[in-house]
Amino acid sequence: MKKISSSLFHLPSSISHLPSSISHLPSSISHLPSSLFLLTSSIFLLTSCASPKNVAYLQNSDYIDFSRSESLYDARIMPKDVLTISVSTINPEAAAPFNLTVPTSFNNSSRSTYSQPVLQTYLVDNQGFIDYPVIGRLEVVGLTKSECEKLIHDKIQPYLNAAENPVVTVRMSSYSISVLGEVSRPGSYQVSREKINILEALAQAGDLTIYGVREKVKLIREDAKGKKEIHTLNLNDANIINSPYYYLQQNDIVYVEPNKVKSQNSSVGQVTTLWFSATSILISLTSLLYNILK
Repeated sequence: MKKISSSLFHLPSSISHLPSSISHLPSSISHLPSSLFLLTSSIFLLTSCASPKNVAYLQNSDYIDFSRSESLYDARIMPKDVLTISVSTINPEAAAPFNLTVPTSFNNSSRSTYSQPVLQTYLVDNQGFIDYPVIGRLEVVGLTKSECEKLIHDKIQPYLNAAENPVVTVRMSSYSISVLGEVSRPGSYQVSREKINILEALAQAGDLTIYGVREKVKLIREDAKGKKEIHTLNLNDANIINSPYYYLQQNDIVYVEPNKVKSQNSSVGQVTTLWFSATSILISLTSLLYNILK
């Protein structure tokens, strides 16, 4: 056995004492499975300790007065919004100067063809104005859709026949919000109906994961003057429905923080993986040496 140990791969002198010490390994190795089981069980318990009180939404709804939230929400026009404005009259030719169109073209083989023209859109500048045909610059920032329609209606009425009562329609073409953090599908989402609340936004993003902190959801908002604010929302509290931040504005960002378990797992996850790999290699090497030297 000494001859084998001295010639085995010419091991350094520091390892030459392995035979005498390895004789004690079987008893110590026998305790490894139970140790690994305890470690695995501990990790499982840590990752599954989510309190039901922190998961359910709107928990105290029976004690909240919702009378303050009876009015309907209307989004207000913000700088950098893209508006689609159409004017309809009994005589289509009368409304033509106010309905600028843009022809859309596409290449078909070697020639270009044109499809049905679409209405010109209007970008709200940083000062809150749009350049509207015939009328000129209009300040629309801070107005709701109906208020903007009335403003344009009153401005174009003097240019039309007295018998005409124009119908003005304004749509926001660039209403979008973003949802980040501990949700199933983070990303930016277009809002076609110009109205969305915090719960609907999270539903579009696939709801919060089990690691999301329900009582500390961050709302990042920029107002019409460029001022940024961060507000904390508690989804566990039903009073959020009465909050002025329940409905989202254009370009709002919703961020869901991870809980402590997710934060700890992300910081030690790679280290734990390396530790398990190193332990597995050590056990395999020890078993191999023991079988050779016994």
